[in-house]
Amino acid sequence: MKKLLLVCAVFMTMFVTVGESLMCKSCRVGIAGRCLFSSTETCSDSQPNCYVGNLAFNISRLMNLQIQGCLASSSCNQTERGTLLTAGYTVTRTCCSTDRCNGATSIQLPLTAALGTALMAVWSNWIL
Repeated sequence: MKKLLLVCAVFMTMFVTVGESLMCKSCRVGIAGRCLFSSTETCSDSQPNCYVGNLAFNISRLMNLQIQGCLASSSCNQTERGTLLTAGYTVTRTCCSTDRCNGATSIQLPLTAALGTALMAVWSNWIL
């Protein structure tokens, strides 16, 4: 009887632990507020927050990229600045802590259309 209670307690602990994990929208590439490839992910103990990240290049307001997913608490609600190939950029990460609180509109595009859109945005910055 004690073994049965122990086994039940172990299974209940596993289900409660899994049930407490935060579910977040995940987007590896987003352009103009639209996610090109979205999914949902379960956050881990090391990354317990949902977040929305925005990468803005200083040379043009037209070239902004968005990302979403799970993030460590130490990286939440921070802004970083840097340069990439002499172009300045700013990355802002905003966190939240409820299921799918980082959700946004998503569209599904073929990879060639997504790359074409990104290249056109970069090319238009070089011409202007």
